[in-house]
Amino acid sequence: MTNVVKPGQNYKLSQYEKLGGEAGVRQLVSYFYQAMESNPKAKQIREMHAVDSSEAEEKLFLFLSGWLGGPSLFIEKYGHPRLRARHLPFSIGIAERDQWLLCMQQALEQIEIEKPVLDELMQAFFNTADFMRNKQS
Repeated sequence: MTNVVKPGQNYKLSQYEKLGGEAGVRQLVSYFYQAMESNPKAKQIREMHAVDSSEAEEKLFLFLSGWLGGPSLFIEKYGHPRLRARHLPFSIGIAERDQWLLCMQQALEQIEIEKPVLDELMQAFFNTADFMRNKQS
């Protein structure tokens, strides 16, 4: 998806913009946590979170904002994300990765974005979620 900025010059929208900017990313994160709460297949990752997931929800929004090409809100507030280091206290294997991805897939489907954008995002989310694994199975 491109928009013309000046004649002969194309501007490619970031994933952040494709999702609708701040409001779209907030909605995505909200749908993600709703999926995690309601889908029994996400039980293991839900149990890794506090009963009140509002802090985790805000941190995911801040992180995704910059990760998707928008403002680097997480870095401004907390510094470098150090994703793997921040997730080391949690036992993350294939099952946990796949549960997280299931919730993100559900959330993206609720946003109603074009299939190529959804596929591109899911591949990027898979790569990141797989990097978080700290156990074999």
